[in-house]
Amino acid sequence: MTRAVKLRDDYSASELRQLAARSRHANAARRLLALAAICDGASRTDAARVGGMDRQTLRDWVHRFNAEGPDRLRDYQHTGPACRLNAAQQAELEALVEAGPDRQREGVVRWRRIDLQRVIEERFGVVYHERHVSTLLKRLGFSHVSARPCHPGQDPAVMEAFKKNFPRILSAHTGHLPKGKPIEIWFQDEARIGQKNGIVRQWARRGTRPRQPADQRYENAWLFGAICPAPFTGTASMQLHIEEISRCVARGAHAVVLLDRAGWHTTPKLKMPRNVSLIFLPSRAPELNPVENVWQFLRANWLSNTVFDGIEHIIDAACSAWNNLAALPETIRSIGLRKWTHTGQGL
Repeated sequence: MTRAVKLRDDYSASELRQLAARSRHANAARRLLALAAICDGASRTDAARVGGMDRQTLRDWVHRFNAEGPDRLRDYQHTGPACRLNAAQQAELEALVEAGPDRQREGVVRWRRIDLQRVIEERFGVVYHERHVSTLLKRLGFSHVSARPCHPGQDPAVMEAFKKNFPRILSAHTGHLPKGKPIEIWFQDEARIGQKNGIVRQWARRGTRPRQPADQRYENAWLFGAICPAPFTGTASMQLHIEEISRCVARGAHAVVLLDRAGWHTTPKLKMPRNVSLIFLPSRAPELNPVENVWQFLRANWLSNTVFDGIEHIIDAACSAWNNLAALPETIRSIGLRKWTHTGQGL
């Protein structure tokens, strides 16, 4: 039988146990306890059992402990071989991926691994396997995600200007109110929920692709929603919604509702309650309205992958989804907070 490796003697059993108690790494703590058992005179078999390992593994850790001390008892992930692209080439690749392919030159509308494999070889003279391109992109901070749609006429400068100038816009709408009056910021929008429903991702066994029924009928209803992140479509429906918001505003406060420029929002036929003012968002800028994210959350968690029997089923499902969300105030807060709305004006 191989002779047991002698354990270095500059650490006592009690010191090893103290190190194990302070360690934030469970595996390192187990190894320290196994070494402490050796110091107490336990057999190597018993000490290995304390650490949840076999004798040979314990022998390997004793060698490492003797050579490098207790800090080397932690698990260290191997970083793998160094990247074959230098820093400048990696930066160029990052810019290339972010910019996307030129449709006329590359012949594709999105980068595929095989396209980037070819580009890397042509530009940098480095040949990667197609699968390793994914590893390289993840190392550079990229992930393979679905794009978020936006209106082709959207102007990012207008959106940024709106956020930057929001304190002045808010002041213009609330300047007539008494000084110190609390102001509530609300966001409002509508969502169409119907039989032509969406299908979302779900967990399934690798190598399979589950099926979900997809209805092709067109019956639908509209869900009006408004959130205040701090603790049938038409003017008539919008009037009812505004009045409902008015009833939910804290006593003595004034609500400022941010919403898009739909025709039933801008019509002069709306009768505004005294405790509500409207601020219209820039055109084609749904990203400024967190209620758009609320609709995504509702569809993904409670409405998608469902075939609705008819209008009553649609309305029941929409109401149930909204009630489920209303029971999650912290979720509403996390979805609805927008830093650019924090102006300090009585909020």
